[in-house]
Amino acid sequence: MDCELCKTRTNVVFGVGNENTELLFVGEGPGEQEDLKGEPFVGRAGKLLDTMLELIYLDRSKIYIANIVKCRPPKNRDPRPEEKAECEKWLKEQIRLIDPKIIVCLGRIAACYFMGDDFKISRDHGKFFDIAGRRVMALYHPAALLRDPRRRPETFSDLKMLESEIKKICERM
Repeated sequence: MDCELCKTRTNVVFGVGNENTELLFVGEGPGEQEDLKGEPFVGRAGKLLDTMLELIYLDRSKIYIANIVKCRPPKNRDPRPEEKAECEKWLKEQIRLIDPKIIVCLGRIAACYFMGDDFKISRDHGKFFDIAGRRVMALYHPAALLRDPRRRPETFSDLKMLESEIKKICERM
């Protein structure tokens, strides 16, 4: 990795979890706590993600978590197109190796990566899309749910839809 983000990061945050899973969660990029610890979703948003997983009888041992970019953007800004492009090969390889049946995008940035710039999280969260032989859906990012708890009931419904889809198409969950 030889991009601008590499110059300011503490750790590369590649991914974590069960590499034999059928369920991949993808966020946008590491935050401050993730950069310090070298693992995705370890701060407040990570604790909320753990709670969200528990609601549908999952935990981190059953899924894999990755990010669009592997290094923290300064001041938690959105990753720039060239930064996403620099990390794309790593994410594509993670997807190839894990070969998930379902990809869950955490937030707008991850969702737009998979579903294009016309994707609107406020309109399209919780909907499944068939992309390259996989079922792809987006949830509100846990950090967004911390900022706006009014979105939590919608997210609970989305999680129940995810749970139903897992039961339908995943064999090892």
